[in-house]
Amino acid sequence: MGAVGTVPRLGIGIGWRPEIDLTVERMAGVDFVEVIAENVRPDRLPESLRVLRSRGMPVIPHGVSLGIGGADLPSPERLARLAACARALEAPLVSEHLAFVRGGGVEAGHLLPVPRTREALDVVTENVRRAQEQLPVPLALENVAALFGWPDDELTDAEFLGELVERTGVLLLVDVANLYTNQVNLGLPAVAALDRLPLEHLAYVHVAGGHEHGGIWHDTHTAAVPPEVLELLGELCARVTPPGVLLEWDDDYPGDAVLAGQLARVREVVAGGA
Repeated sequence: MGAVGTVPRLGIGIGWRPEIDLTVERMAGVDFVEVIAENVRPDRLPESLRVLRSRGMPVIPHGVSLGIGGADLPSPERLARLAACARALEAPLVSEHLAFVRGGGVEAGHLLPVPRTREALDVVTENVRRAQEQLPVPLALENVAALFGWPDDELTDAEFLGELVERTGVLLLVDVANLYTNQVNLGLPAVAALDRLPLEHLAYVHVAGGHEHGGIWHDTHTAAVPPEVLELLGELCARVTPPGVLLEWDDDYPGDAVLAGQLARVREVVAGGA
C-alpha cells in the first residue's frame, strides 16, 4: 500500500514561518513544527529549520498544492518534491489537504471542498494510493474549511473521510478550526463530525483563529484561537488523546508572549482532556 505506519507522539507545536523563525527557535514549550512544503527547497533548507532539526525537533512538511481531491492523478513532480522535503527534514510524516485546487490547467487559488459523492470517493481513493506509493513516510489528510457545499453531496465530511481511511489507511489531520468554520458557514454540526471521524487514525490536530464578517467565518489564521475552537479541541480530547496539536498563525503576527500564551492555552486544554 505504500508508506503507512504508526503515529509518533508529537506534543504541542506551531507552524514555522520565516517571519517568526527566531521566535520559534527560542520559544519554550514547542515540541514540533510544521512547514509549508511549497515554501522550502529540500536542497537548501532554511538555517532555522536546520537548527530545530539539530535539536531533534520533528518538522512536518505540510503541502497545499498536491490537489489530492482533483480529477487528475497527483503530479509526479509535485509528489517527488514532497517526498524530497520529507527526506531532507527526516520527517515522521507529511500532510496535505483533502481539497480540489486545479482543473483543466487552471489553478483555483484556494483549497476548495471535494464533492462528497461516491464517484469522487473512488477518484480520491486512487489519488491517495498513488501518493502513498511515492511518499517515504505516512500521509495525513486534513479536512478543509468551506464557504459552500456541493449540491449533489451524498456523504458528510466525516463519512467521506471515514471511508477513505478504511480504503487506504491514510492518517487524519483534523483541523478543529475548519470544523467550526463549516458549522458556522454550512450548518454542519462540528461535534457530530467528531463522533463520526475515525479518530483512532488521528495523526495530529490543527487549531487557528479567524474572523467573522457578514455572518461568514473566515479561517484566516491571523488571530487568537476563539473559545469555540478551543471547546471543540476539548471535545476531541475527551474522545481521544491527540498525538499532537499545532497552532497555525500565518500573518499579522503578534508578539512572542501572545504566541506563547496561545500554546500554553492549547496545552492546558489537551491536559484537561487526558
